Amino acid sequence: MGFEGGSGKEGGGVGAGFRFLTRRKQVDSDRVRDRGGYHQLAKALSVPELVAIGVGATIGAGVYVLVGTVAREHAGPALTISFLIAGIAAALSAFCYAELASRCPSAGSAYHYSYICVGEGVAWLIGWALILEYTIGGAAVARGISPNLALFFGGQDSLPSFLARAHIPGTDIVVDPCAAVLVLIVIGLLCLGIKESSFVQAIVTSANVCVLLFVIIAGGYIGFQTGWVGYTVNDGYFPYGVNGVLAGSATVFFSYIGFDSVASTAEEVKNPRRDLPLGIATSVSICCLLYMMVSVVIVGLVPYFAMDPDTPIASVFARNDMQWAVYIITSGAVLALCSALMGSLLPQPRILMAMARDGLLPSFFSDVNKRTQVPVKSTILSGIFAASLAFFMDVSQLAGMVSVGTLLAFTIVAVSILILRYVPPDEVPLPSSLRESIDSVSFRHSVRQNNAEKTDPIGIKGSNQNQHDVSSQAIIKESVEYPLIMKENNQDHCNEQTRRRKAAWSIASICIGVVFLTTSASYSFLPVFVRYLACSIGGLLVLGGLVVLSWIDQDDGRHKFGHAGGFICPFVPFLPVCCILVNAYLLVNLGAGTWLRVSAWLLVGVLVYLFYGRSHSSLTDVVYVPAAHVDEIYKTSENVV
Repeated sequence: MGFEGGSGKEGGGVGAGFRFLTRRKQVDSDRVRDRGGYHQLAKALSVPELVAIGVGATIGAGVYVLVGTVAREHAGPALTISFLIAGIAAALSAFCYAELASRCPSAGSAYHYSYICVGEGVAWLIGWALILEYTIGGAAVARGISPNLALFFGGQDSLPSFLARAHIPGTDIVVDPCAAVLVLIVIGLLCLGIKESSFVQAIVTSANVCVLLFVIIAGGYIGFQTGWVGYTVNDGYFPYGVNGVLAGSATVFFSYIGFDSVASTAEEVKNPRRDLPLGIATSVSICCLLYMMVSVVIVGLVPYFAMDPDTPIASVFARNDMQWAVYIITSGAVLALCSALMGSLLPQPRILMAMARDGLLPSFFSDVNKRTQVPVKSTILSGIFAASLAFFMDVSQLAGMVSVGTLLAFTIVAVSILILRYVPPDEVPLPSSLRESIDSVSFRHSVRQNNAEKTDPIGIKGSNQNQHDVSSQAIIKESVEYPLIMKENNQDHCNEQTRRRKAAWSIASICIGVVFLTTSASYSFLPVFVRYLACSIGGLLVLGGLVVLSWIDQDDGRHKFGHAGGFICPFVPFLPVCCILVNAYLLVNLGAGTWLRVSAWLLVGVLVYLFYGRSHSSLTDVVYVPAAHVDEIYKTSENVV
């Protein structure tokens, strides 16, 4: 029996030099965590807390603005349909997250899943992009609170002097002390513990939901009194046509971003296999329902072309002689921003902690406070950085970079589902400290084979070659005793390898085809012939890969992968492929400026990985063994101890 060393000292060849990029780690089990030697996070969350985190992180102040902008420019009275389509698109990603979160319930979210299913290189880029997303997202939300908060003091410039925005003479910098203070307050709350912070999150989120329910109920009453004038416009229900509704869906899709915060708390959930899928699904469902109900009411109270693009909800109530309701709605906007701020700052320390546990970042970030059982050091450091950004920078121009991290994560999670179902990792990395047990199991299997035929003991060599040797020896032995059975078994093994190759190439074909499709559909500056050619090639690649995946069987190993018995994503491979298409299309359309800024950040991340993460990775000195022999090796190690 042969196993593959993961030290990165593999043999020559160009491919071997980059093999570290495809290193994949093991799903964290209790046994792995115990051997890891790190402190555990507190298991204190259940479904209500997860729903509060998910809804709070998702429903920001955008809903108080988006309904006006999207209705005026894209959807008209059909805004509700745009929210429904966007909600369905978000649900595609939610289904994928739900399965991976229940199978791999550890901190790290999409970074963790991609490290297990795809490889270290992609996982690093996802983790690095998520760090940027949560930092800029938190700073942007904090900068948005102070203008809304100022309305309670009489106007935009009415905040107390020590909290008011101020311009630094001789520069273009406008500092925002209020934003920085709010970030530091939230950081202090997060350091108290996940139970305490989730309780506050639940209170703030509940208050925000109550404000939205007030808008729905009070607005519905006004609508029935006034005759729903917004739905009587001459342009009809679809003034901008189907294309306008779809364009509106692409815009409001970003208002659903935030439910992935639930997945980042997976390690702190009491019953992750049950509660994580319920928390994610309930969060998305509540957000979709609230968005649709608010849009139904608001676009019915005033014609879409007359809506205020900045304060659509407040202006509607002001027009109907309910000026007092403006204060309630403003309170809702402030509460929504505070809840979104907590949702933005909660996941980042856990991403940093997960990356540090894997050796890709310094161990400083993986420290967990023994009393509060949260990563206090990571929380404080990331909070100080976010507070500094919120204080000095107007990050509104960088807001698009937040979407890149989220959409990349959504895309890679969908790809991970395809990998998990069709070509799950069949080898597991074990620490070199178990080498004695690995040698013992290897020798034991060699002795069994020698009973049938004289062979040399198998040592620790290259995985592929040794597995081939073992298979050959097993074939020789069994073919002597049971030739017909052995012939059938050998044929089954060959068929399985062929199936895995077909599946792997089909997944690659789908990913390449999606790139062709989305770029040709989005880049209107390209010649028409080039666009049609690229679109045709992309469509054929996606359709061909989808047909093959639908035709071949899924891998039997998926039933034992990770923590089995949890949620199973439906309609595979169709649902993940649709998810990849939607997210890739949105990524392509984010704009060149956003991609240039993100590329600069990712380039910095590549340098950090090459000069630190690659050599300090926990997978630099491991032995990859077939998954079927892992339990036997661990049992042997326990007997040795």
